[in-house]
Amino acid sequence: MSFPRCALLWARLPAGRQAGHRAAVCSALRAHCGPSPAVLGRVPALAASSASGGSKAPNTSLFVPLTVKPQGPSADGDVGAELTRPLDKNEVKKILDKFYKRKEIQKLGADYGLDARLFHQAFISFRNYIMQSHSLDVDIHIVLNDICFSAAHVDDLFPFFLRHAKQIFPVLECKDDLRKISDLRLPPNWYSEARAIRRKIIFHSGPTNSGKTYHAIQKYLSAKSGVYCGPLKLLAHEIFEKSNAAGVPCDLVTGEERVTVEADGKQAAHVACTVEMCSVTTPYEVAVIDEIQMIRDPARGWAWTRALLGLCAEEIHLCGESAAIDLVTELMYTTGEEVEVRNYKRLTPISVLDHALESLDNLRPGDCVVCFSKNDIYSVSRQIEIRGLESAVIYGSLPPGTKLAQAKKFNDPSDPCKILVATDAIGMGLNLSIRRIIFYSLIKPSINEKGEKELEPITTSQALQIAGRAGRFSSQYKEGEVTTMNREDLGLLKEILNRPVDPIRAAGLHPTAEQIEMFAYHLPDTTLSNLIDIFVDFSQVDGQYFVCNMDDFKFSAELIQHIPLSLRVRYVFCTAPINKKQPFVCSSLLQFARQYSRNEPLTFAWLRRYIKWPLQPPKNIKDLMDLEAVHDVLDLYLWLSYRFMDMFPDTSLVRDLQKELDGVIQDGVHNITKLIKISETRKLLYLESSLAESQSRLSGTLKSQARRARGTKTAGSKAAEPLGASAGELSLASRLVQQGLLTPDMLKQLEKEWMTQQTEHGQERTGTRRKKKEHNSDFL
Repeated sequence: MSFPRCALLWARLPAGRQAGHRAAVCSALRAHCGPSPAVLGRVPALAASSASGGSKAPNTSLFVPLTVKPQGPSADGDVGAELTRPLDKNEVKKILDKFYKRKEIQKLGADYGLDARLFHQAFISFRNYIMQSHSLDVDIHIVLNDICFSAAHVDDLFPFFLRHAKQIFPVLECKDDLRKISDLRLPPNWYSEARAIRRKIIFHSGPTNSGKTYHAIQKYLSAKSGVYCGPLKLLAHEIFEKSNAAGVPCDLVTGEERVTVEADGKQAAHVACTVEMCSVTTPYEVAVIDEIQMIRDPARGWAWTRALLGLCAEEIHLCGESAAIDLVTELMYTTGEEVEVRNYKRLTPISVLDHALESLDNLRPGDCVVCFSKNDIYSVSRQIEIRGLESAVIYGSLPPGTKLAQAKKFNDPSDPCKILVATDAIGMGLNLSIRRIIFYSLIKPSINEKGEKELEPITTSQALQIAGRAGRFSSQYKEGEVTTMNREDLGLLKEILNRPVDPIRAAGLHPTAEQIEMFAYHLPDTTLSNLIDIFVDFSQVDGQYFVCNMDDFKFSAELIQHIPLSLRVRYVFCTAPINKKQPFVCSSLLQFARQYSRNEPLTFAWLRRYIKWPLQPPKNIKDLMDLEAVHDVLDLYLWLSYRFMDMFPDTSLVRDLQKELDGVIQDGVHNITKLIKISETRKLLYLESSLAESQSRLSGTLKSQARRARGTKTAGSKAAEPLGASAGELSLASRLVQQGLLTPDMLKQLEKEWMTQQTEHGQERTGTRRKKKEHNSDFL
C-alpha cells in the first residue's frame, strides 16, 4: 500500500473506526518511514539487560550531553497532524510531566544505564525537543495523540525517550564496545614480537653509587647490538658519548633530537634513547632500562612498563631500587620469564652528621645546598655571594647544556666555585663531585591527584637518591656526608633515611592513539579531553597496574580544542611535553597548532619573528625565566619537527638557534647573583614606594584624629613623628635585605606589624588626650 493511498484511506475513516485500523496504518507508515524504536504498545514489562555486564558503574558525570535541535517545518508538511490531528501543547506537557514522575519509567531508565542525573538531563532535552518542534515524526505524533484520547498508555513514550537519550548520550549505545576497547588487562599480550622470543631478565639492584648501572652498561657495550633507555636526555647523551668514545658506534634518539653517527646515515647497532622513544619492534642483543623504579611514576610510569614488557632483546638489564624487585618479578611471571637479581652495595661510605649546618658561614668546599623551590635557590645563592663565596646553580627548568656547564664549573678543581646550590634535579643525570649534601628544607611542594598543591616531607626514596650524590666513587671525595640547614630538621632526616623503602605495588599504563581513535569512532562528537576522561573511567586494569595521570594531556587537549585538527594530529600535539606553568610555552603550543591547521609551515624566519630574536642577555631574574621559556618553546618546535617534518621544516637551523640561546642563558646563570641583587633592589624599591603611600595615608588618618581630639595642628605633628623616624629604619632594612639577612617577604611582614602597632598606639594616645581634655573641662 502506497503512502498517499494509506493517508487517503485514513482520512476517509470515521473517527470511531480509526482506532481499529491503527495497526494497519502504522504498519504502512513503518514500511514508508522505517521502523520505530520499538513496537508501539505498553512497555512497562520491557526487559533490559544491564550494559555494565558486572563491571563497575561508569561515572556518568563525565557524559557530556550533545545538543539535539528541535525539528523545523517539514517540506512534506506535518504528516502526523494530517493523519490524526494537531497536538495540543498543553496536553502534551501534562503527558510528559506524568511520564517523568512515574517510578516505573525511572527504574526502566536505570536498567538502560540512565541514572537519576542522566534521566533528568535526557528528559529535559526530550521535553524541549517535543515542545519546540514544528512537526514531529509520524510514529511519536500518533502515540502522543493516542495518549491524549486514552487509547494508549503514557509508558508507550519510553522507546522514543530512550532513542532521544541515546542521541544526546551516545555512550549509552556503545558501552559494551567502549569497555572492550579500554580493557587494559593482560598488557603483555600487546607485544607479540617480545612474546615470540625467550628473554633473559637481569635486575641490578642497589643504592646510588653502587656500580649497578656501570655493570649493565658494560654488557651493553660488549654486545653486538643494544639499546639504552634512560629517564633523562642528559643520561641518554652521556651513554651516547661514552659508547662512541669507547669505539662502539651509537645513535642518539630523544623526543627533540636524532643523531646518527654512521656516515651513510644508516642506523647504528647501538642506540641511546629516552625511555619513551625506545622501539619495541627492533631486535637487540642487550637492552638496559635505567631507573626501573620509575615504573610507578604517576605520569611517566607507562614508558617503563612498555619498555619492560615490549623490548625485543635477548637480555634485558634493569637498574634501580630494590623496591621494584617484587613487582618486576610478578610482571615477568605473567610473561613466563624469570628474573635474576644481582645486588650491589654502595662503593663509598656515607654518614649522616650529628649536627646541622645552621649558618651559611659554615659552608666548606664541596658542599651542595639542596632546595625545593626556586625562591630558596635565589635566596641561598645571594647569601653565599654576600659572604664572598662563589656558587654554581642547578635547577630543573635550566636547559641541559646549562646544567652541564654549571656541573663542570663546580667539578673543576681550578675553578673558584666550590659550592653548589641545587634542587632535586641533581638526583640523577649529572656526575657531581659533592662532599656534603645539606638539605635546606625537607618539605617539597607537590601536586596531588585532585590537582591541589601540597607541602609534605620528602619520601625515603627521594632522600636516599639525593643524599647518595655525596662522596661518589668517581669524585675527589671518597666519603659522603649528609645534614640539614636547620637543627630541628636533622632528627626528621635521620628518621626518613632509616625508614624502609615501600615496595612498588603497580606499574603505569597509558592509552594508545589507536585506542583513542576507536573511542572517537563510537563517540565522534565528544571532545578529546572528554574522551580521555571516559576512557580512564571505563578502563579495566589488573591489580599490578594503574592508569597514569593524564592531566597534562587533557590540559593541552582543552587548550587547542577549538582548533580544527584531525584526531591523530590533535593527539600528537597533546602528547608534546610542555611546562603548563609557563604561559608563553602554552600560548606557543596554541599558536603552532593554529599554524598547522591553516597548512602554513612554521619556518625558521617565522619562528625568529615569533620569539622576537635576537634576545637580549638577562638583566634580572624575570628576564632569565623568560629566556628559559623561549628555550622550552624551541624544544617544542624540535619535538614537533620529528612528527610533522613538512610543517616544521627547519630543524637544524632551530637547533643552532637553541645552542646560541643556551649560551645566553649560561651567561645569565653564571651571573645569577647579580641578577638576584638587581631583582631584589627593584622589588625593594616597589616595596618602599608602597610603604611610603601607606605611611602617608596613615599619617593623614592620625592627623585628622588628632585635630578632632585637640583642634590644633600641633597634635597632628606629634602623632606623625614616629612615622617620620622610619626613614632611618627603612635604610637599615635595605641594608639587611642586600646583605641577605632579611628577605623582602620578611621585611613586608615586619613593616606590616610595625604599622599596625603604630596605629594602635596612635589611637591609644588620642583616646588618652580626649579623656584628659574632658576631665579638665569638667574640673573647670
